[in-house]
Amino acid sequence: MKLATVAFYGFALGLLAVGLRELLTGFEENRCSMTYMFEYPEYRRVSLPRRVARLYPAYGLYLYGEGVYAQETRALKLTGAPVLFLPGNAGSYKQARSLGSVALRKAENMEGGLHFNVFTVDFNEELVALYGGSLLRQTHFLHESIKAILRLYKHLKSPPQSVVLVGHSMGGVVARALFTLPRFNTNLVSLIITQASPHLAPVLALDPYLLDFYSAVRQKWVNQAKKLRNVTVLSVGGGYRDYQVRSGLTSLPGPPGDPNKLSLVATAVPRTWVSTDHLSIVWCKELVLATVRALFDLIDPETRQFSVKPEKKMAVLNHHFIRHPVRTLEETQETSVSISDFPEAWSEVNTLRLAYSTPKEGQVKYFLFALSSRRKAYSHFYCRSNNLEMSSWVYGCVNGSKCVHAVDLSAGSELLPSYKVLVLSLSDLSSATHLVVSASNLNGKQFTVECEWQRQDSQTLSVPAPHVLSFGLTASDVSINSSGLLHIIQLQYFHQVYQALRINVASQCKVHKDRLPNVYRINVPWFREDSLTSVSVPSVTEISGMLHTSRPDNTSGVVLQLHTSPNCQYKVSVRTSLPRVLGQILRFCGPMVPVYTAVTLLLACRGQLCSILKSKRSADMSQVVGKGLQPHQVNLPIYILHMLLSCSWFQEVWSVLYLPPMDALPSATPDMTFHEDGVPVEEWPHLLSPLFYIWGAAVAYWGSALLRLIVRLISLILAPLHRPSVSRDCSTVRPRTLLLIILCLTVMGGLSCGALSIFAAFLLHLYRVLRLQMTERSLRHMLNLAPRKHKEADNGSVEEESQSQPTECNGAPLLSECALQEVRDDLQLHLCLSALFTLPVMLIAPSLLHWIRNLRYSTQLDPDPCWPLSVPLIIVYMLLINCNTLKLSNSKLLPLTSCLPLPMSIAMVTFSPLHLYRVSYFLLAALVPLASCCLL
Repeated sequence: MKLATVAFYGFALGLLAVGLRELLTGFEENRCSMTYMFEYPEYRRVSLPRRVARLYPAYGLYLYGEGVYAQETRALKLTGAPVLFLPGNAGSYKQARSLGSVALRKAENMEGGLHFNVFTVDFNEELVALYGGSLLRQTHFLHESIKAILRLYKHLKSPPQSVVLVGHSMGGVVARALFTLPRFNTNLVSLIITQASPHLAPVLALDPYLLDFYSAVRQKWVNQAKKLRNVTVLSVGGGYRDYQVRSGLTSLPGPPGDPNKLSLVATAVPRTWVSTDHLSIVWCKELVLATVRALFDLIDPETRQFSVKPEKKMAVLNHHFIRHPVRTLEETQETSVSISDFPEAWSEVNTLRLAYSTPKEGQVKYFLFALSSRRKAYSHFYCRSNNLEMSSWVYGCVNGSKCVHAVDLSAGSELLPSYKVLVLSLSDLSSATHLVVSASNLNGKQFTVECEWQRQDSQTLSVPAPHVLSFGLTASDVSINSSGLLHIIQLQYFHQVYQALRINVASQCKVHKDRLPNVYRINVPWFREDSLTSVSVPSVTEISGMLHTSRPDNTSGVVLQLHTSPNCQYKVSVRTSLPRVLGQILRFCGPMVPVYTAVTLLLACRGQLCSILKSKRSADMSQVVGKGLQPHQVNLPIYILHMLLSCSWFQEVWSVLYLPPMDALPSATPDMTFHEDGVPVEEWPHLLSPLFYIWGAAVAYWGSALLRLIVRLISLILAPLHRPSVSRDCSTVRPRTLLLIILCLTVMGGLSCGALSIFAAFLLHLYRVLRLQMTERSLRHMLNLAPRKHKEADNGSVEEESQSQPTECNGAPLLSECALQEVRDDLQLHLCLSALFTLPVMLIAPSLLHWIRNLRYSTQLDPDPCWPLSVPLIIVYMLLINCNTLKLSNSKLLPLTSCLPLPMSIAMVTFSPLHLYRVSYFLLAALVPLASCCLL
């Protein structure tokens, strides 16, 4: 039985390891280019008013500079457009160097001396993603910093009236939180660009302050969206390389169709097309260049400051981050153009396809396509060119073949990794008679132009995505005999985030010649999370098919666009990838695992109590933890609650009892419903809950085994420092001393940090476990060295006694097998308690780390999320130090206490997945009666 348990939990841990490996390493290599400083970076501190400096001694405001620019701005006489960078969780203010350096290099080529003044805020590298008590303080300091920045421009005739904010990670959340301040002037900020910022919900909700902060920000931006129309927000997610903040969380909450809010993933940004991890999104050259180009285009040449017009801002952001038409922004407004009337420059194309490569000599060249003869047979006109110069190249004629003046159609172009593409619907060209494609290369640069008429219905295929439970054993295949340049494959039934596909595209060409690269694009209609892959032909390419968000209702499905080469064959194979499925489940539902780990350990404690109640002895820790996996007792009531909550009468009863809403699995849909405190929720299939339970139980099983090993090793190290003991009461505390310790720890927690006092109480109990381990080893060694006949006599007396009353050893001498059994029973009991005590300590660790990092500024943590929990938890920890199996077996409260862990486990699963800090409260509710058993 034990071997089967070990094998089962080993297999479960293996599955968890496969999922973690896929989550942490199962992505493309980092294709970002590094940004470099050409001169030594300098950070000049900006002085703040004394009141501000006194209120926020740990924070600071700096101006970034390099070389000559740093010398020119030494006196802080600034003339540029202000940009303020906000670091995120544990982020350094020096991360602004990538943005600042690229902006300085770009300004050298700008006419009229246009440039930025890049400021950066020092938030003391606080862990605000895990401890929410500092978020409001950072928001207030940001407000003061903006006012201080604008005061630096008072000497100008037309000083700037607003600041552009660029926030990384939690810095982007703090930027949006500015508008929740009652005295904040919304005109001070008109544009916010966030990078890998979790706007929807915190990654881990480890304290209530974090959730309250998110709830206030969400309510402000959702309920007062009309008042904030002048504020434009762009949110960029990192993609699958960012396993710290999944890109679905970077979506901006708000009313659907808000024209001033953009959410996208870095893989879909033109001229970027790469996935970034959580840190590289700050220095990724491709993304930094897109940001700097957009900021320069936003500057008004007259005022030399950022434009505040919402239409202008959205046009620029769409140009650089959504659909780049391979034209300068000013040219997008021009529709009527003049075309050369040289007869020798014109060629009429009567074939279905054009493939043309320009010569080395410069020339003027136009190709003319008649529309009248193609309207009935074809639906679209497709054209691509690897000439990436910022110029117009496709026109529509309305006056016949003599096309002197034409309508520029190039604004519909889209930039892909290898070339620009234009797809025109013939139904939208009813007034045009001809199409003109320019292949002029007056500078002698060689490029290729390929165009064709398309019947899109015949070039669109459908492939069903294999079921997630097919485990990659079955595949959906489709073959394409390419006679066109574009093929569309609709991936049916692929719309949930827990799905993960392995898409293989194999190309084979009969004639080997130079061809334009192929581009494979996964297009997700409901969220800007497209991914593009550029490959040469022939080749075999594997594409990862995963989603950052689930499909909302009434939305078209995911499509795979293949920009192919003519006269080639393609085979597309689609399979489910089990490792990626496990990785996706952990990416979206990882916080469920620690909840079920706590449930397993709590039920293991229940098993110990039942064993003491039944036989007055503790069971082996590995045995009770192995039996902590009881989905029929935990998940079944959860399913029943979900069904009952669909009834209106039960919802009324639920609200009358003032119970909070049930925590569902984290949302993965852009149009999600929200929990009452701002956490998005979604009803995923509950079949996943047993899987989380198995993973949580595996973590508990192997974690407890690791704890036993650590206790044995530490006890070996500490044994020479202690006198050998043979009593089960070793390291117990006298009542007066116990009361004094509780009082001291309580005062220490109130004056410094509640997490510190809880951690100290945990260490005291851990010392009790270590002493029991030393005592057990000492007794065992002494009995091994005792005379054989004495041991036999002792064994015989124990056996005779065990036949009549197996648990009574009160009359046994200190050096006996019975005394050894008592110590072992207490050791197993306290090992289970120690494993259970570890969970609150892990959950309060961020508060303790934050307090330690800020100790030089303040000795007291304010606000302290652990203070309401610390006093009862300290009392429980200290009382259980003196607990043993004899006291528990004689307690009248033990039958009632042994019944509490199961309802507490059900409540934990019901209310804690999205509120991890509640786990400690449910554990405390189960431990208080257990501590009472030691007294009554």
